[in-house]
Amino acid sequence: MTETDTQATATDGAAPLLVSKDGPVVVLTLNRPDRRNAIDRAMRKALKKELWRADGDGDVRVVVLTGAGTSFSSGVDLPEALSGPPPSAEGPTPTQVLRGISKPVIAAVNGPCYTGGYELAVNCSFIIASDRAEFADTHAQIGLLNGWGGSAMLPRMIGLPAAIQFILSGEPIDGRTAARIGLANEVVDHDELMERTLVIAHRIADGHPEAVQRMLRLLKEGAGASLAHALGLEAEAAATFRPDGADIGARYAKRRAEKS
Repeated sequence: MTETDTQATATDGAAPLLVSKDGPVVVLTLNRPDRRNAIDRAMRKALKKELWRADGDGDVRVVVLTGAGTSFSSGVDLPEALSGPPPSAEGPTPTQVLRGISKPVIAAVNGPCYTGGYELAVNCSFIIASDRAEFADTHAQIGLLNGWGGSAMLPRMIGLPAAIQFILSGEPIDGRTAARIGLANEVVDHDELMERTLVIAHRIADGHPEAVQRMLRLLKEGAGASLAHALGLEAEAAATFRPDGADIGARYAKRRAEKS
């Protein structure tokens, strides 16, 4: 895996976001480990820029989002947010960009994932958690409301009663609990987190790029729809998708060869 620098830098000179590439997979690493990867303006700007860049790059198939050091993210840098212009002046939120891009984004949650950090994670396509991961939403406890989609996304992932308890209590849950209730897809040993996440990312990246993107869009659009509407979306997509018979045959033969 090779690293490339983002062009945005934090005020202390350190890049707020590290960008590395592993073939068709781009890894974005929140990079303020001394502040538990608190999300400041520079990081928000860099994250949106790199997500848009990945979405427009035909060589990128999957994005992985993780944190440097021992935390995924403690959330928005509250002292900075309270002392300057509101984030609403910055245009789209990072989570609006996450929901809007066409490429799958996997959150590799390597440690504490709190509040705005948790909202980043639940707006990714899915979460793989380290056994050192910890999730909590403290908005209501300190007098704030979700503003990055957490209250809309979480009930769809874990059900309404569990979401109410999680969001209103602010009580942390560990990675194994997150996997049990459906917040995380898997929980793995900490030292295996990136290896496992990259295996999944490359499996997705090996798929037909247009089919993967169309299926991702179908799944996201159908998740909040009635069954009848979701079936209609699927029928419409199938009617307009133009499969390549030769490519399908080659991909099928390759999969059979790998299994034999």
